[in-house]
Amino acid sequence: MGKPEKKPIRILIVDDHPVVQAGLSSMLATQGEVEVIGSASSGEEALALVRQDMPDILLLDLRMPGMNGIDTLNALKEMKASARVIILTSFETDENIYRAVQAGAQGYLLKDTSQRQMLEAIETVHMGRRYIPNPIAARLAERMLRSNLTARESEILEMLAKGLTNKQIGTALSISENTVRNHVNSIMEKLEVSDRTEAVAVAIQQGIIQIRD
Repeated sequence: MGKPEKKPIRILIVDDHPVVQAGLSSMLATQGEVEVIGSASSGEEALALVRQDMPDILLLDLRMPGMNGIDTLNALKEMKASARVIILTSFETDENIYRAVQAGAQGYLLKDTSQRQMLEAIETVHMGRRYIPNPIAARLAERMLRSNLTARESEILEMLAKGLTNKQIGTALSISENTVRNHVNSIMEKLEVSDRTEAVAVAIQQGIIQIRD
């Protein structure tokens, strides 16, 4: 008796760019060990397809309108979905990597990854192991060593980025200027920087805060 035929790994592509969807589908279509069962252009659509088609692996973009990649990961966790998730994104700030892994992603790849590495990641994650390339793993380890900013500290950091003084921040948040100063000192200590300007620069670089127009 011959060995039973190995079932292909069923893939759902989740990305709001049709060109990316088509490119990934085309790349993976030539591989017998995987089968692209569909694609979704939003987190909401992805959740509906996960319920309906039960894929093995999601290739999930982080930045999508509406429900983003992190929100989708959290929703999958609440659904107790069996599908495993590989983040496939153009973004690799320390905070993006950290938040994705915290939310349950088992893999993290950049969109310029090779076909060989993508297949290796899919097979590894399908077997229940994590796949995070060494450069990204190093960034994740570094981010995990830093203490988390509190919600209030993050709020103050965003205000610092807008150029507000301690007095203006205190007025906006109805706290004393001295309390603001203590929060700023705590932020600088956690980010291992020497002044508020550097704190803002590091926070933007690492994706802790985003500058909105």
